[in-house]
Amino acid sequence: MIAAHSLAKHYGKTVAVSDLSLEVTPGVVTGFLGPNGSGKSTTMRMIMGLDTPTAGAALVNGTPYSELRWPLREVGALLDAKAFHPFRSAYNHLLILTKTNDIPRRRIDEVPDVVGLTSVAHDRAGKYSLGMGQRLGIAGALLGDPAVLLFDEPINGHRHRPRRLRGRGGEARGQHRRQARPAGVAVGPPPGPGCSPLPRLLSPALLARQEQWRGHGEVVGPDP
Repeated sequence: MIAAHSLAKHYGKTVAVSDLSLEVTPGVVTGFLGPNGSGKSTTMRMIMGLDTPTAGAALVNGTPYSELRWPLREVGALLDAKAFHPFRSAYNHLLILTKTNDIPRRRIDEVPDVVGLTSVAHDRAGKYSLGMGQRLGIAGALLGDPAVLLFDEPINGHRHRPRRLRGRGGEARGQHRRQARPAGVAVGPPPGPGCSPLPRLLSPALLARQEQWRGHGEVVGPDP
């Protein structure tokens, strides 16, 4: 579960987030909507402990991110498609994450297959396109099999979005339904054409497709 209580973030005189309170409950896909510059990414960074709130608190499963013992086993996130060392392979990037979070090594082979990176898992990640970098970020988010996921625009860089994010053989969506449901991860049908089939709990969605989230989960943001 993700919760924010009276959350605020100021950069000098600039107010990025003001008195935000929300709860993202298990078992639903929640679209986090708003125009550019409205504080969506800043909120997600505060949830993940990357930015310190000016006021209020952000919690993951009732605990601040910085206090989680094994954070990747509690929450996975994709906030930056290039959050990896460009001279490391995808395999080595994931290997480091498993070692720091006591994650079974078998997951290094499982998640690249889910996101369609198996054939290039040993290539230098710095050569990846934006879309491939997004896939690696999603693989890292799924690595610890967490009950909470935060994806910030995970389909950027995917020209043929519905097909390219499914992984080899189009199995990613079905595989994640089987793997994630027991852990309580929000997994649902794609919100509509062009949207990712992978599970998301909180994500800035495409505003033009806001109506397609209705009936598939929850929407946090202004009504159209």
